[in-house]
Amino acid sequence: MTIIHVPRPPKSSLNLDRPASSLLLTQVDHMHAAEKRLPIRYRTDIYVNAIKTEGEAAKYISEVTTAIYRAHEDAAKRRGQRNSSQTAKRQGTTAARKKASPKLESKPVVKENARRVRSKN
Repeated sequence: MTIIHVPRPPKSSLNLDRPASSLLLTQVDHMHAAEKRLPIRYRTDIYVNAIKTEGEAAKYISEVTTAIYRAHEDAAKRRGQRNSSQTAKRQGTTAARKKASPKLESKPVVKENARRVRSKN
């Protein structure tokens, strides 16, 4: 396999005060649309129409990305708590039912054709 060496960009290429490109501003718009779908407690207080530089765009994108991850983690925790409590309740009642009732033999289930035929008038 051939190794291709990519030179590091010069330190002067990082300029947070440079005006944001249209591509970067489009990404900001996409992040703003995603942010609007978040619950209010996760939203930032950044006015996106005031973003003019690469540094401002980077800060906004970073904050919204963090908020999205935080919202998903919190939702997963709530789902986990709810599922574990429901599972515990179900396991308790199922175990009690199994002890109380004897095991019934399973019978084969015969399904009939339930198709309805419309009469022609």
